[in-house]
Amino acid sequence: MNQIADRDRSETRADRSGADDRFAAGRDRLAAADRSGADAGEPDDDQNRSAAEADDGHAADQNRSSAEADRSSADTDRSSADTDRSSADADRSPVDGDLLAITLAITGASGAPYAVRLLQALNTAAVPVRLVVSATGWRLLHEETQIDGEGELRRATGDWSHVKVYDDHDRGATPASGSAPSRGMVVCPCSMGTLASIAQGTTRSLIERAADVTLKERHPLLLVPRETPYSIIHLENMLRVTRAGAVVVPASPGFYHRPAKISDLVDFIVARVLSHLGIEHVLGPRWSGGERS
Repeated sequence: MNQIADRDRSETRADRSGADDRFAAGRDRLAAADRSGADAGEPDDDQNRSAAEADDGHAADQNRSSAEADRSSADTDRSSADTDRSSADADRSPVDGDLLAITLAITGASGAPYAVRLLQALNTAAVPVRLVVSATGWRLLHEETQIDGEGELRRATGDWSHVKVYDDHDRGATPASGSAPSRGMVVCPCSMGTLASIAQGTTRSLIERAADVTLKERHPLLLVPRETPYSIIHLENMLRVTRAGAVVVPASPGFYHRPAKISDLVDFIVARVLSHLGIEHVLGPRWSGGERS
């Protein structure tokens, strides 16, 4: 009996030892599997970090590219603004940046000496001038002042550094646009045909279009007619343009300053035109009377 009991105890210890061995082996296998899984996950982490770094780098490149594009756009805007300022300055005098250009039109009415003296005075004052001469205007310059063509007109009127000449047939030139900075317009001398066209709002030439634009933009428009006598049509046209905002300055010189020569009479009219345009001048004496000493 004792031998049987000893054998049973021995078998029980053997079974317990085997179970312990199997448990240990299973535990080792689980630990090994965990280590293997951890090792396998490390490359994924590296890949994720690499992908994140790549995304960050790409986003940074895009941000830098966008910033450079913004700077380029800003540079373009500044360049465009500089161009606009340069274009505006082109219509201003290099001597006085506050002086805007005046459009001077010479048409085919008798009175060419007034036009020549006015252009000379504007050049002396360094006022920018947009000059337009009609075909009959050039004819009258020749017949009344012996000036043939632009070259002789230049020589007769001084410094032309502020003068731009436009073709009367070019109705798309600068004076034809209300967007062009302007100090106003003078038609000197102004023929009755030009007066009629301005009064009716027709724009068959650059001169007529420029006058129409001057009225609609509410800039000064001075018309210097030299005609006598006036018909009722002439008078009605003068009334019409006056109501539209123009100033009619007939070439009718005064004599209270006691002119001694023809140039004094010419200066009288030119001085009135300059005064209406707000341009300082020293042409002829100014009336003063009744002051107490």
